[in-house]
Amino acid sequence: MKMVPVLDRFLPSPDVRDRHAITVHAPARVVMEVARNFDMQSVWLVHAIFWLRSKMLRAAPSGKRRPAGLVEEMLGLGWGILTDEPERFLVAGAWCQPWNANVAFSPIPVECFEAYAEPDRVKIAWTLEVEALDAGRTRLATETRAVATDQQARAKLRRYWRLFGIGIVLIRRLLLPAVRRQAARQWRADRASDGRPT
Repeated sequence: MKMVPVLDRFLPSPDVRDRHAITVHAPARVVMEVARNFDMQSVWLVHAIFWLRSKMLRAAPSGKRRPAGLVEEMLGLGWGILTDEPERFLVAGAWCQPWNANVAFSPIPVECFEAYAEPDRVKIAWTLEVEALDAGRTRLATETRAVATDQQARAKLRRYWRLFGIGIVLIRRLLLPAVRRQAARQWRADRASDGRPT
């Protein structure tokens, strides 16, 4: 099963593109389940990056956060599912103005996503992708793409990315190894419970 560039369908010419991949010693089914349900803020450095952004932009307090899996949390923040093949990939998308201190995400219906062009906004889409390399190894990837709807938004997005892009990239670099560790542990536990060697 070869990975396809699933975001080409939604954002073929992004202003911002960030992709990361990692090999995991677990089957694709296990890796995707762990990735979807992983609480990203359980990684203390990820939590610290979100906290630092809120302080730098003077965001209003958002209240106590309830631990949640990645997909559940993103949907709760306003992202919408653009396409979902549970054994291969998930694509979520939204529009927002990321330069706002208290950024709000709003879903865009899948049939409107490509043409969506309301002024002074940014369309964003991200993926979780799994590719089975063999019975016990999987390539896990995540990609984020963003495109501004006009020149005004593009200038704001570029300024925002210069200031906060490193944090966004770092979050992905921290999340993938954490998911890899948890998926490998889960796979070893599953094999042990089935009486198979680990």
